[in-house]
Amino acid sequence: MGDRPIKKGEILTIQLDNLAYGGETVGRINNFAIFVPGGIPGEKVKIEVSEVKKRYGRGKLLEIISPSAYRINPSCNVYNECGGCQMQHVDYEEQLQLKRQLVIDAIERIGGIKGVNVLPTLASEQRFYRNKAQFPLGVKKDGRGNAEIITGFYAPGTHEIISNEYCQIQHPLINKIVRKTLQVLNDEQISIYDEIHHTGLIRHLLVRVGVCTNQAMLVFVTNGYHFPEGKNIAKRVMEEIPELVSVLQNINSQKTNVILGRETKLILGEERIIDYIGELEFEISAQSFFQVNTLQSRILYDQVIKYAGLSGHEVVLDAYCGIGTISLYLARAAGVVHGIEVIEQAIEDAERNAVLNGLENLFFYSGLVEEVLPRLTNDGVTFDVVVVDPPRKGCHENVLKVFGETQPERIVYVSCNPTTLARDLAALQEHGYQVVEVQPVDLFPHTYHVECVVGMHRKDT
Repeated sequence: MGDRPIKKGEILTIQLDNLAYGGETVGRINNFAIFVPGGIPGEKVKIEVSEVKKRYGRGKLLEIISPSAYRINPSCNVYNECGGCQMQHVDYEEQLQLKRQLVIDAIERIGGIKGVNVLPTLASEQRFYRNKAQFPLGVKKDGRGNAEIITGFYAPGTHEIISNEYCQIQHPLINKIVRKTLQVLNDEQISIYDEIHHTGLIRHLLVRVGVCTNQAMLVFVTNGYHFPEGKNIAKRVMEEIPELVSVLQNINSQKTNVILGRETKLILGEERIIDYIGELEFEISAQSFFQVNTLQSRILYDQVIKYAGLSGHEVVLDAYCGIGTISLYLARAAGVVHGIEVIEQAIEDAERNAVLNGLENLFFYSGLVEEVLPRLTNDGVTFDVVVVDPPRKGCHENVLKVFGETQPERIVYVSCNPTTLARDLAALQEHGYQVVEVQPVDLFPHTYHVECVVGMHRKDT
């Protein structure tokens, strides 16, 4: 065991110091970190050590000896078993404070950047906020021994589904559609995918809601093409729920944890649904990336516009542009916007959304940002302002290198991961930029996730 001061199965009393990215709290024994789910920083707790690694351990919460003043009773009756959210036991105002501290800790410890102005986290006014949910399906025996199709989220660290048809972070229409769909699937006795044996038909349900239009989409993710019951199932659910205007089948026959396959077929209704962010209208397909908290997205994008500081003449890059949500927002205040996105379907959606909103000062490119961006700069395109909204893994190092070489005046970094954000901010500092301000935005109440908008400018401006 070496110099590790704990062993598996040991019962310990520790003080919890801070929240870690992932939702666990961290305590220490002789400076050895122990991660504990379900705690709150400042609490003294009794734990059982469940795992010991070289640099850290994990503990199961047994008793709260000194509870935090911010501890509340979760309103969800499966919260302690389900892995869908991690912070329902924390008063919401304290959630906002903890998320701000997560960002500060990451920037200082990982990025090595001190003294950054990190503003208070902007609160989300909405409960039941998620406009998109992906639910695994499973089978369990009911009280009479009959097989019943269930859905919910996986228990943490497992593939055990915790049944929950009234999830409190989903839009109510999503819960309604899921309950009705399960009823019909059970009536029709449809086979459910078994990930161990790679048999059975339906793997996941994906449901999307246009929050501002009340239109909904249901996608059956199937293990293979053959789904003759699909049209009848779609018809039955749509008859009961008139807001459901689109039912599709996505085919994923791979042995994988990736939820969606490449091909999607229309079963009944429309190919896409409509939603709005502010005054902008967006068509959303099954595989579109669209922020899951629709109303809070406007708050996020308004912050992007603020840090971009546009006067109407700038040439702007929107890297990792998705279906063009930020691009369209920028285009109303910029001279020209260039958007880059690796997913071809997303670029098609972005071009469609530009036409839908009557915006003509946009150019979209399909490909990896680290490959398309150098081609644009080699062709003589120069950017006054750059906006990046990369996936969780952050920006490719070659993308940051191009920014260092071309020196746009301002960079706005939108991040969903404080860890990779901190790494990239440190790299951008090396390339001649400094952080002006960081605005955390709570798009995901009751989870550890926090979105950030960072304003940066060249050090010589």
